[in-house]
Amino acid sequence: MTRLDTAGSQPQPQAPADARPTRSWLDRFFFITERGSGIGQEIRGGLTTFMAMAYIIVLNPIILSGVTDVNGDTLSAAQLTTMTCLSAGIVTILMGVVGRAPIACAAALGVMAVVAYQAAPQMTWAETMGLVVWQGIAIILMVVTGVRTAVMNALPHNLKLAIGVGIGLFVALIGFTNATFLSAGESKLLQLGTAGHLAGWPVAVFLIGLGTATVLLARRVPGAIFYGIITATVVAVIVQYAFQVPEESWGTQAPTLPTSPFSPPDFGLLFQVDMFGAWQSAGVASAGVILFTLVLAGFFDALGTILAIGKKANLTAEDGQMPRVNQILATDGAGAISGGLTSSSATLVFVESTAGVSEGARTGLASVVTGGLFLLALFFAPVFSVVPAQAASVAMVLVGAMMMMHVGQIAWDDITVAVPAFLTIAVMPFTYDIAHGIGAGIISYTLIKSASGQSRDVGWLMWALSGVFVIHFGLAGIEKLLGI
Repeated sequence: MTRLDTAGSQPQPQAPADARPTRSWLDRFFFITERGSGIGQEIRGGLTTFMAMAYIIVLNPIILSGVTDVNGDTLSAAQLTTMTCLSAGIVTILMGVVGRAPIACAAALGVMAVVAYQAAPQMTWAETMGLVVWQGIAIILMVVTGVRTAVMNALPHNLKLAIGVGIGLFVALIGFTNATFLSAGESKLLQLGTAGHLAGWPVAVFLIGLGTATVLLARRVPGAIFYGIITATVVAVIVQYAFQVPEESWGTQAPTLPTSPFSPPDFGLLFQVDMFGAWQSAGVASAGVILFTLVLAGFFDALGTILAIGKKANLTAEDGQMPRVNQILATDGAGAISGGLTSSSATLVFVESTAGVSEGARTGLASVVTGGLFLLALFFAPVFSVVPAQAASVAMVLVGAMMMMHVGQIAWDDITVAVPAFLTIAVMPFTYDIAHGIGAGIISYTLIKSASGQSRDVGWLMWALSGVFVIHFGLAGIEKLLGI
């Protein structure tokens, strides 16, 4: 329709009644509107994820620089800090742009332990990181050939639910221990505090932040977890200067204001990698076992985390499928390659991404924000180190509580489902390893279903995965038998 104004000017087009406002390219690229999110919500989610995982900037250099290789050489902590931030920033941004999912990546703790305590004592650091690159190549080949997607699709729905719940408990346990709310006891597996009871300002800071975030969540205040972390950080800084709390009481980093916010990056470890030396230094058998362990740990840790994040962010369909899952899995493999090339260990999907999802992150824009902050930390690492583990742990514990909400959807009245689901959920936090929980669930599900006459519910791929995990769990005995 057109209309003439009273002055007799040219007819002007009249907008149709159902016209929609023009969406920005950012909205269209990241599917922000389709996923029920907003730019502000994504930024807040990205900030929360970064704050929940910023501890890795400090922890990764501490672990890797504290270990010597076969020649007695060590890695520089300063250089490791730069490489940790660089790899995490690049891969997380890549995950946001390519995978377009709210998934952040950083040096994976499970793989880091294999690198530091299993690989390095048998070879040089350059050769160790060469195996990490091979790990990434193997993971990408699994994606290209469809193996990794097939494994994800082969997992039964109830096991996928159990994996998410188990990761929730695992994340909460990490939060409780990082906050010194729990610790290993001499006469028991875990105990309250560091001496069997709660005491000290660090625990008080954690409880203040947890209480603040919980109340805000209950009142449905947007950004509740983020505000809880900020509150705990501010209180921690005040407490530290008012009461001169011993720095070791805070764990990996005390909440002290830096003398200078700037720290120049050191790129000395970039591309210090030997792709073939490990096979000669440690031997083909030993290097092969280490590579198998790296691939298995990275493969299933990432698989479980991606499934849990997809469920939490409401990105999965009823059959458990996620959009752009091949791109997400390929980026995860590229992260392992990046971690090897930077000597920071495999950069894989981080379970702390669930903290940002709980704050409303639904798209890759949140990952771009998180990755950008990691790159910013290249130059301002002292600023980000102000946030103590007790503050970041607030997000971990509350994320664990939220991920437990799916437990009621598991078919607990079916014993062939209940036992594998329970083992999946329990073994993850008890062994401090996501892959171990997935393995226990897969093996028990395959055996129980088959023994009860329901072998058609299993499928050949579940049998193959069970065989892989049997080898994984019995690897020490196999090595001893073969004299490796």
